[in-house]
Amino acid sequence: MSPKQIASVQWSTRRKISLWVGAVSAGKTVASLLAFMFALIAAPPGELVVIIGKTLQSIEDNVINTLQKPSLFGPLAQHTIHTAGSNYAIILGRRVELIGANNARSEERIRGATYGLAYVDEATLLPPNFWAMLLTRLRVKGARLIATTNPGSRNHWLKVQYIDRADAVNMIVFHLTMTDNPSLDEAYIADMLQTYADPTLHARFILGLWTAAEGSVYQDFDDRVKPLEDHTAHVIRWQDMPPIQSILGVGMDWGTANASTGLMLGITAERTATNQPRPRLILMDEWRYDSRVTKVRLTPDAQAQNYAHWYSAPPLGFHQAHTPYPTDLTPEYHIVDPAAPAFRIALANIGFDTQPAANDVLKGIGTVSNLISSHHLLVTDRCRGFLSEVTEYVWDQKKADEGIDYPVTENDHSLDGARYAIYTTRSIWWPILKAAYRLAA
Repeated sequence: MSPKQIASVQWSTRRKISLWVGAVSAGKTVASLLAFMFALIAAPPGELVVIIGKTLQSIEDNVINTLQKPSLFGPLAQHTIHTAGSNYAIILGRRVELIGANNARSEERIRGATYGLAYVDEATLLPPNFWAMLLTRLRVKGARLIATTNPGSRNHWLKVQYIDRADAVNMIVFHLTMTDNPSLDEAYIADMLQTYADPTLHARFILGLWTAAEGSVYQDFDDRVKPLEDHTAHVIRWQDMPPIQSILGVGMDWGTANASTGLMLGITAERTATNQPRPRLILMDEWRYDSRVTKVRLTPDAQAQNYAHWYSAPPLGFHQAHTPYPTDLTPEYHIVDPAAPAFRIALANIGFDTQPAANDVLKGIGTVSNLISSHHLLVTDRCRGFLSEVTEYVWDQKKADEGIDYPVTENDHSLDGARYAIYTTRSIWWPILKAAYRLAA
């Protein structure tokens, strides 16, 4: 084992939850299982112990078979006893339950139980409600959770709700790469580099990084917050918003069971060092009402009132609420989901003139993609819904197998609002960008 693997075993006792995450073949499993063996010896006596994976077969392949290898665990290997297909094993003389968690109903299998120790194989593959339920079952003094995983997408629930809040949830995270596994030979590493040559797969499986989802629609989008002066930036801080020459509109998607959103689109008044125009489109601010979060479904009239409150933002008023500096500009258009006539009527009843959005999905996606890849679109960090969705927006593989290009229409409500605003106003902003950058028609 490498010094980093050994250190991870030692430090894993510092927190209740220990997670090994990183590249393929990085030694996560061996290090975590050694930590599990030590934890099993110290686990609260008389309490249940459990090993969890996506299926019983994956537990046997990834965990039990590994523990039974003398080349890895020496004399300890004979102290892992298991009959293939059985839902338990005897490890170091202690009965350990084996539970597959491959769907949302799997959490029923652990309700009511109390565990002194749990081991989870490939945590990103578990349903989030199962993981949450498991944490409630570790309720005796000294109970611990040990887990491994390869990274997933940047907005995966395990990263957002737990890894990014490690201190708050009493978790320690160990990041390993192939260089941390001294047992690998150069030929194997070379094979893996070829297998995962795709940039997204390389980042995830070779470097062990959390990345955009596979098959991402907006694969060139960089969600890291950068300084405005960095002309490769896609995301900037709201307080760094450059001067705006016009606010083109607010693109709105509407839902009852799903989120309703409004993305405010402007065009910047930026100039180069030689005072030449250098305009970019910018998603300035975002309104979002999500009944899945609030647990309250609003009528179209109530949602319109909610939007109006965000728009006017008392006590500041519009002119100081949506830009970090006072402005006399207001949106030229309110552009609404064409499939939401009731919401348009509700907005009209309180004084908002609206128009239906141009909703050619593929052409709209193409327009947004071109703006992203050419670095002509900025997004402020106030557009939280957009930023949570953009790296997870993927092409529908089932439709792709039929020769049809179409995105998966889930968790795309802020993206739809942005697309409505951008694609519907293209006749306004395109001539401005074309003149400034001498773009081809």
